[in-house]
Amino acid sequence: MRSIQKAFIQLHLSVLLAGFTGLFGKLITLHEVDIVWYRMMFTAVILIVFAGLPRISLRKLGGLAGVGALLGLHWMLFYGSIKASNISIGVICYALVGFFTAFFEPLVFHRRVRWTEVGFSLLTLAGLICVFSFDARYRYGILIGVASAAVAALYSVFNKKVSVDVRSRTALLYQMAAGLVVVTAIDPIYLHVFPAHDSVLVIPEGSNLWWLLCLSLFCTVGLYILQIQALRRLSAFTVNLSFNLEPCYTILIALLFFGEARELRMSFYIGMLLILTSVSLQTAKSLRDKSSGVPND
Repeated sequence: MRSIQKAFIQLHLSVLLAGFTGLFGKLITLHEVDIVWYRMMFTAVILIVFAGLPRISLRKLGGLAGVGALLGLHWMLFYGSIKASNISIGVICYALVGFFTAFFEPLVFHRRVRWTEVGFSLLTLAGLICVFSFDARYRYGILIGVASAAVAALYSVFNKKVSVDVRSRTALLYQMAAGLVVVTAIDPIYLHVFPAHDSVLVIPEGSNLWWLLCLSLFCTVGLYILQIQALRRLSAFTVNLSFNLEPCYTILIALLFFGEARELRMSFYIGMLLILTSVSLQTAKSLRDKSSGVPND
């Protein structure tokens, strides 16, 4: 029971760190291609410095490389969604991760779909729609955001599967290295689909370099190591559902540290209540299942 409680603490610490991701993205003035590329590169370097290059089997390496490729692709699509619409649309679309996971996880782990999970994911989606102003005009950005959510769901599900018996730092290192290769390979395609209006592939300096290092150290190394550890005890659905708290944390952090003049209407509090209800119900269900011996995944 203590292990599952520890996993939930690790999970919600990672969600809190994720809440800072959007703020660092706002502070960094580079193109999104550069942000993703340097984020993965700095993360890989930080992990090599602290963990070296641990040896793993070729089979494990292949699995971790594939998962890293999914993560890199997710980040590219997520920023692409924001580029084609706005941050609110991108975050709303990300709420579909729980919905996709409710179907992908049973497929990968060969179990039945749990319709309570589908219901929880729809409840949190309704909450996020209340939190943000949804504008159907951004159809192109919405489509990219939906694709981003689907890839993110696949990342979590396969991450849970391939990271078994691998140290968290080792798993993240090889995921970042593989993701960096994939991002580098698809950069020309991305820039063809989304032409850049600013300089691309520039060397960061000054505040951009500092914020990129913070993004890599805290919101990537810290965040994903905690997430990998949590996934060893919790289902991918529980993890992804809890990450729907991220945009709420982002707004509250922005209000606290940046004093942004965003007017919090009643719909914000209703949305927060729906999201907290969904996450709380799934957390209680996971704890109850664990205490009664029901498998969490």
